[in-house]
Amino acid sequence: MAHRRCLQALTRQASAFLFTKPSLQSHLVPPPLLSLPLDTPTTNFLHILTETRPISCALWSRVRYFSSSKKNDDSNEAKEIEDDSYGEEEEEEDYESSDDENVSVSAGPSGKRELTAEEKEAEAAAIGYKVVGPLDQKDRVFKPYKPVFAVVQIGSHQFKVSNGDSFFTERLKFCDVNDKLILNKVLLLGSHTQTIIGRPIVRNAAVHAVVEEHALDAKVIIFKKKRRKNYRRTKGHRQELTKLRITDIKGIKAPQLPKADKPSKAAEKKQENVEIEKKQEKVEAA
Repeated sequence: MAHRRCLQALTRQASAFLFTKPSLQSHLVPPPLLSLPLDTPTTNFLHILTETRPISCALWSRVRYFSSSKKNDDSNEAKEIEDDSYGEEEEEEDYESSDDENVSVSAGPSGKRELTAEEKEAEAAAIGYKVVGPLDQKDRVFKPYKPVFAVVQIGSHQFKVSNGDSFFTERLKFCDVNDKLILNKVLLLGSHTQTIIGRPIVRNAAVHAVVEEHALDAKVIIFKKKRRKNYRRTKGHRQELTKLRITDIKGIKAPQLPKADKPSKAAEKKQENVEIEKKQEKVEAA
């Protein structure tokens, strides 16, 4: 389009130069016509042409290159105007984007606006967890087993967990390895004696967990094909995961299971002796 505009500008300048230059008028009018008398109709026609020279210049300035009708010329001119306006809009957008980039770079070293502590906490709470802090050496991660389970929601997934379980979930933000978490969205608590169902969340219930590692899932191959269209696309994807270890479940009392009394060694020996005697009696009777 730029070359076309340059050609049109050059033709306009050339036509205006030829029609307005007095020294070139003799070249524009044929020599045989200059020798005719003034009363002839041809001289009158030339006089009219000289009087209407500016109008003819304006008409000659629009030269057709690629079109064969007036409609095509009008459409091409409209396209040129649209292209010019589009270029101006792109320049304005580039200018605005450059301003935004400067603002973003000034906001943070990575080019993005850094979130505050409150915003990070709110985003984590929307997913379903809260970052407490790093794990201390005095904290006991592996505690004795309790016959209690909970159903926890993290993001859009639900997990049934109990004390000491480990599971993988989607990558959690704002937490590192060995960080303590509190899973707030507890949908259900259960044990051998009672069950507490949330509406939709159980009040005063929490599941404590520790971040063990950040890992990548196995690669998944995505292959797309359209027959007879020469279209094939192959892509691979590895989902980012976070491994959590459940340390404690709060909000429900663990039931106390009855302890079975273990028989003493003397009683076990007596039972063995009785069984042996019964076997011997059966053999003798036979």
